Amino acid sequence: MNPKIITGNRIFDNRGSLRFSNDLSFKNIKRFYMVHNYNKNFIRAWHGHINEEKYIGCTKGTFQVSAVKIDNIRKPNKENKIYNYFLNESNNNFIHIPKGFANGSMSLEENSELLIFSTSSIEESLNDDIRYDAEYWNPWKITNR
Repeated sequence: MNPKIITGNRIFDNRGSLRFSNDLSFKNIKRFYMVHNYNKNFIRAWHGHINEEKYIGCTKGTFQVSAVKIDNIRKPNKENKIYNYFLNESNNNFIHIPKGFANGSMSLEENSELLIFSTSSIEESLNDDIRYDAEYWNPWKITNR
């Protein structure tokens, strides 16, 4: 299984708006947490798990969220495919990061926030924690078009 977008939406009427993601299931969710980056272009990467799955959404600002398959825990292939997604507070999409992947994020606006749902308790997550350098895979370059 590869990472995938779970599409959300936002509707408006004369009262205001409603943001939702009707296809996001909480069946295996055990906890949630939020990440707030003060600065634009701040990178948090790479954090992986063999057993834990994550669902990542943006509640404020804009993020690039990336994921890579961990094929070897000690030295994953630097040529593995990088899955890149862009989340914004207005699109209400979530990204499903399956188990066996490392993920990272870069805020593209100041004061951006992510909402993350996890399928592992904090104890399970700490015992399944794998970290790699922020530039081990490097999709963080901003290219002008």
